[in-house]
Amino acid sequence: MQLEHTYEPHIHPHVIASVYGLSKSFAGKKALDNIDLEIKSGQVFAILGANGAGKTTLINILLGRLNADSGDVSVFGVKAGSLQAKRQAGAMLQVANLPETLKIKEHIQLFQSYYPHPMDYQKVINYAGLQDMQNRYSKKLSGGEKQRLLFALSICGNPKLLFLDEPSVGMDVAARQGLWQAIRDLRAKGTGIVLTTHYLEEADNLADEIVLLKQGRIIRKGSSDAIKASISHTTIRFSRTENHHVFKPLPAVVNVQLVGKFIQIHTENVNQTLLALLSAYPNIQELTVSSAGLEEAFLHLNAEGK
Repeated sequence: MQLEHTYEPHIHPHVIASVYGLSKSFAGKKALDNIDLEIKSGQVFAILGANGAGKTTLINILLGRLNADSGDVSVFGVKAGSLQAKRQAGAMLQVANLPETLKIKEHIQLFQSYYPHPMDYQKVINYAGLQDMQNRYSKKLSGGEKQRLLFALSICGNPKLLFLDEPSVGMDVAARQGLWQAIRDLRAKGTGIVLTTHYLEEADNLADEIVLLKQGRIIRKGSSDAIKASISHTTIRFSRTENHHVFKPLPAVVNVQLVGKFIQIHTENVNQTLLALLSAYPNIQELTVSSAGLEEAFLHLNAEGK
């Protein structure tokens, strides 16, 4: 007897949206400047940047809510904002008003009716964590609960491309973890997800690719690990009574700081520095070694804006 083998089909990512040479100005000021990027199925694509970097403008152009001044914009091979593109996309935007006289259940059923092949109602409810509040009116929802409803509405059409603009603002830890799991599940089923967030932990946990925008230009592109690795130093931290200046001559040291009782060494080659440090000072205490996190990389790259 042969056992039946079930497996998840392996999804090969392909480009579902792209912009090439995209520029957009408002009142003579460039909001986006010669942007090139590709968004793929089955991937989370995070767009990071300070306020005013151009994140929301970029999403609005991909949704067809704004027109580009120049460049090519394609969503599913058609014009952004066309009916064919809209039917395959969902969006959760920062500015959204809901009729307050409808219940959560009614909102979702109304949105499902807009699409030819909507997502199953129970699936929508489960993804958004709304099982226990289906009969609540939207005017009674807290900020975090309203975010969950907006997420539910964004996935009602079973989107192949999902735009999430600051989705977890106002959510508590449990709701945020639930949202992250829903995003991972949708990605595994082949949905391409465009995420903007100020929570760098969120981008670090979810994103397959990150684009860092500064004043409308892409200053870095790559995986979270690649962006963190672009900050080439590692931090060695320990407690010691010597003056911190004595550690500057060690090999590969970028700089040395005194942080409370700790001495902190930034190094370009952790093995070289650590070997020399432990040979010269074998009795150092409370030693830790850490590489740059995404937040440190983000701040560093934003400051230098390469």
